[in-house]
Amino acid sequence: MAAKKPENMTFEETLKELDTIVNGLENGDLPLDAALKQFERGISLARQGQKTLSDAEQRVEILLAQDDNASLEPFEDTRDE
Repeated sequence: MAAKKPENMTFEETLKELDTIVNGLENGDLPLDAALKQFERGISLARQGQKTLSDAEQRVEILLAQDDNASLEPFEDTRDE
């Protein structure tokens, strides 16, 4: 099965695959060509993950800037109630 393009993956999928790649590279059992391909894939995933985080940060900043006078209230998780 062909690997998904990083831009079509969720942030969580990106992190999971990146973790798998790092573990494989750290193991050191891959032939050089395979290791280089995995490294290249890892770089693509890391860049996409960074873009996703930057986009999320920008969205949060926009939302907070929309009403500087709004008071922030603590979040209460009521799922277990």
